[in-house]
Amino acid sequence: IPHLSSHTLAALQEFYLEQQQREGMKTSQGFNQYSIGSIEEDWQLSQFWYSDETASCLAKEAAVAAGEGGRIACVSAPSVYQKLKELDGKDFSVCILEYDKRFSVYGEEFIFYDYNQPLNLPETLLPHSFDIVIADPPYLSEECLQKTAETIKYLTKGKILLCTGAVMEEQAAKHLGVKMCKFIPKHLRNLANEFRCYVNYASGLD
Repeated sequence: IPHLSSHTLAALQEFYLEQQQREGMKTSQGFNQYSIGSIEEDWQLSQFWYSDETASCLAKEAAVAAGEGGRIACVSAPSVYQKLKELDGKDFSVCILEYDKRFSVYGEEFIFYDYNQPLNLPETLLPHSFDIVIADPPYLSEECLQKTAETIKYLTKGKILLCTGAVMEEQAAKHLGVKMCKFIPKHLRNLANEFRCYVNYASGLD
């Protein structure tokens, strides 16, 4: 009869316990639907959430760059969207463009987005109507970046904040005219690829 080793069994039990605790948190009164991890990563969709510190830093940068009454679009960057929603009292509006329909819990601010159809967007998303677009293409490929870049250029009035691998530096400059910042984003889980931020304006990330 096949059986699990004691080490694997213990790890499995720990995983189930963590899952139960998370579910318990969700049903408890103080649950925050915008907290990072409230919707779990789906590795099949190449989802890796930022650390709390990184998400806060990027959200604050986007809010400052957008300015008072500004509009922010988060393209495949849900953890930044969640942090922006936690910045109470800030005078800006934000929407999330995302392939994962679990994020539709965020109502009218959720816009279904497939980078393979970069300009298949609702008519309500007017061209050049966002003060800043923050984007994190799901895959480290030039094709994915090029298609996401079409969306970004359609949406932004000018300012772009791109998060992607360090290996994409040349392609990021080619497709979006962005330069690498000193700030190094971190994720909840360590990624194999070095990750960086790129901008095309004078940002606070240097």
